[in-house]
Amino acid sequence: MRKPVVALVGRPNVGKSTLFNRLAGEPLAIVDDTPGTTRDRLLSEGEWSGIPFFIVDTGGIDPSEGGRTPLSVGSAEFIEEIRSQAEIAIQEADVVLFVVDAISGVTPADREVAQILRRSQQIRDGSPYPPVLLVVNKADSAGLRSSAPEFFELGMGEPHPISAVHGTGTGDLLDVLVESFPKGEPEEDDSIKIAIVGKPNVGKSSLLNRLVGADRAIVSDIPGTTRDAIDTRMDYDGLPLTLIDTAGIRRRGRIERGVEKYSVIRSLRAIERADVALLVVDATGGLTAQDAHIAGFILDAWKSAVVVVNKWDAVEKDTHTLQQYTERIRQELKFLSYVPILFISAKTGQRVDQVLPMALRVQEERLARVPTGALNRILQTAQDVHVPSSKSGRALKVYYGTQVGANPPTFLVHVNDPKLAHFTYIRFLENRIREEFPFTGTPIRVILKARR
Repeated sequence: MRKPVVALVGRPNVGKSTLFNRLAGEPLAIVDDTPGTTRDRLLSEGEWSGIPFFIVDTGGIDPSEGGRTPLSVGSAEFIEEIRSQAEIAIQEADVVLFVVDAISGVTPADREVAQILRRSQQIRDGSPYPPVLLVVNKADSAGLRSSAPEFFELGMGEPHPISAVHGTGTGDLLDVLVESFPKGEPEEDDSIKIAIVGKPNVGKSSLLNRLVGADRAIVSDIPGTTRDAIDTRMDYDGLPLTLIDTAGIRRRGRIERGVEKYSVIRSLRAIERADVALLVVDATGGLTAQDAHIAGFILDAWKSAVVVVNKWDAVEKDTHTLQQYTERIRQELKFLSYVPILFISAKTGQRVDQVLPMALRVQEERLARVPTGALNRILQTAQDVHVPSSKSGRALKVYYGTQVGANPPTFLVHVNDPKLAHFTYIRFLENRIREEFPFTGTPIRVILKARR
């Protein structure tokens, strides 16, 4: 199932960024006492009781005087923009954390925000959706916590007093939060899901249209045309496929405020839903840092991948161009050395017929299994070739291993003490396994466990 999305909303300077950092477990948002510091929505991941979720931090909503109360020179449009961002996040979230300030008490701006939230909610199964949790922040003392009931007047349910700075009450809040996540069962869908991801304007929609043989997606030269993740069902040689065309992912500073910014989360959701991700890059622009960043999203989600270099028809070539371009990609994407690379042109159709067969081959590799005997032979040979280094006079000893899962392939290796293993040795074991079982396009997990 996809990860729920939690949106933090509220007027400026109530501590949303501090709470965001607390939930994310690291200081990702800039925290400042100046109202309106958080201009862009920030995205991170949190986890509680084993349940992962996305967190979205928004700029503060300040609806007073039509959302145009100046915080600084020329800030009228700025206030309107952050208000718009928050409204969009509210529409897309599974749960909303409405943050208010215990020290300030209920303000007219808080009442306006509450109205915005109520207008955004829909009724599903007889209850308002998305659910809104009222978070009374800065309740650093017993006196401030006891004053939390005054916020009942906002009509947003029970107030939850916390201190984002000190962490007081955040555990109780998280318990309520995860209980509020949607409980719907995942839909039965046995199709192979292939996500088409990449920066804007690299030809993702054009590739989709070529693959399905119909103009299913709007094709435009304007970056960011595709706002939503679009599912296209098709049958390929008797196999049911779902192609997921996503909005382009831009660098943080290049993401437009508003609808397009939220498309980043939709793209991440698409990667999570997929079995295989087609990372589309622009041959005319070369591989960029943002391409590598998107590749990192795919790896973090443990998804299989194919790098699809589009617009190959527009590149001036000689006999060495293909090899040089391949080497450049391998250099930039060292962490995806196992991923196949295809050079295509969605415009002319060049090699597009190789994309789905390669994606299906990668999917087969994702489900492959290594016999236990073969795996242990590989592990023994690996130790003979490269003796693990010792730490504090103790050396790592590998006893035996088994494949405990697929999708992605996961190996459990029993050792004397996992703490003695350097990450480079684990990488060495992965490479030795790939020498005999390539697992093309697919990440593999090697988990060390102490043998009792």
